[in-house]
Amino acid sequence: ERADAIRDRGVTEMFSGVAFPDEIWSMNAYLGARPIATALDAGADIVITGRCADSAVALGPLMHEFGWKDEDWDKLSQGSLAGHLIECGPQGTGGNFTDWQDVSGWDDMGMPIVEVSEDGSFVMTKTADTGGLVSPGSAGEQMLYEIGDPRAYLLPDVICDWSGVTLEQIGPDRVRVKGGKGLGRTGSYKVSATYADGWRAVTTLTLAAIDAPAKAERVAEAILTRCRRIFRNKNLGDFRQVSVEVLGAEAAYGANARARTREVVLKIGVAHEERSALNIFAGEIAPMAISTAQGLTGFYAGRPKVQPVVRLFSFLQDKADTPVAVEVDGKDVPVTVATREVRLDPPATPPADSRDAGPDAVKVRLVELAWGRSGDKGDIANIGIMARKPDYLPYIRSALTEDAVKTYFAHLCNGPVERFDLPGSHALNFLLHESLGGGGIASVRIDPQGKGFAQMLLDIEIPVPAKLAENDGLAMTKESAA
Repeated sequence: ERADAIRDRGVTEMFSGVAFPDEIWSMNAYLGARPIATALDAGADIVITGRCADSAVALGPLMHEFGWKDEDWDKLSQGSLAGHLIECGPQGTGGNFTDWQDVSGWDDMGMPIVEVSEDGSFVMTKTADTGGLVSPGSAGEQMLYEIGDPRAYLLPDVICDWSGVTLEQIGPDRVRVKGGKGLGRTGSYKVSATYADGWRAVTTLTLAAIDAPAKAERVAEAILTRCRRIFRNKNLGDFRQVSVEVLGAEAAYGANARARTREVVLKIGVAHEERSALNIFAGEIAPMAISTAQGLTGFYAGRPKVQPVVRLFSFLQDKADTPVAVEVDGKDVPVTVATREVRLDPPATPPADSRDAGPDAVKVRLVELAWGRSGDKGDIANIGIMARKPDYLPYIRSALTEDAVKTYFAHLCNGPVERFDLPGSHALNFLLHESLGGGGIASVRIDPQGKGFAQMLLDIEIPVPAKLAENDGLAMTKESAA
């Protein structure tokens, strides 16, 4: 019934603008922290929630402990940031860190801990005697992970401005985090619905051979050509989506690839309206071992499994029209969720500095100058880049324009690129729209969540003054060294 009412309102997807689907599989609103705080206020020891924002799981107990009100904007923003930094577990304590060589104890990584003060400032650390690393770099990467506009990061309880957040090392594995601001709240919840949209299948094959990349491409062409011929004979129509990636030949890097190899994994991902068509595709993989390239092997996973394409449909729902209930020990507990929209003006910030490296410039890889981490929001990839030193940021910013990043990812990104500044942490955040082939389980790419995007971008070459490179011991690229 709720779905019918929403459809009748003419709701469209908040990013793509497509109409509400005829049938949905699931639909959940991202609730905030107030219901969690209310349950704790009523004496609950353990709170079991439905869908809520990840950071709300930390913010709720803080609201309960300190008595924070719904209009304590800066405290709510800082509490949300504390939750954001710990929501992915050891990913905030050195997991997935750019400087992986500096992180010990991968077999026993420490879980993150935030020691929060009443004013909202906090120290991030980790469990004692465990692996991992808590530093401004590792914490900063996690702060940048999967956010949008850092001056207007929208959460159910508060509009967060994290552009001025600072991260200070105050001891081994201890980083002080402060400076988050709150700019009011929205009057709506984000709702995520899912729906079925055809079928998908993915297969991988291994080639150890002379001319392995070229052979892999031809094997893929043969499989797809044969399937399409069968489809025509059965009036099944063409594939709706095809993704061929030769892994090991740097297919994910597109025009930036530079590897030559004799050993590759061929990945073929396809989507089709009809399940029967992909059953045909699944049956055509194994015969290629005796009819195509020498060196083809690796059928360990068996026939590829045909699965539904599950797409995400996101939209906004008024908080006032979204009932929230809290029950403690079998009794209903009244909960009051603030529903009125409040928008505060952001603080003025000086213009960001971009600086040309000058006539004596040399080129260094971005990884020499910055840390980076990437993730996804639907079909949008985010790449956070944080300068290792404040002095590096103007040169990074001069080179990493929106157009430059768009060009670098031209083989993956079909939409616009946005860039945002975080002067407090000497960082940039990029959003690459329409860059994940639909994103999540709707995609047939090898990296549907953008996990490798930051690593790819960290290989881009950045011009810096030769004196800076010399003084800081930055490794110049071969072109500059020559």
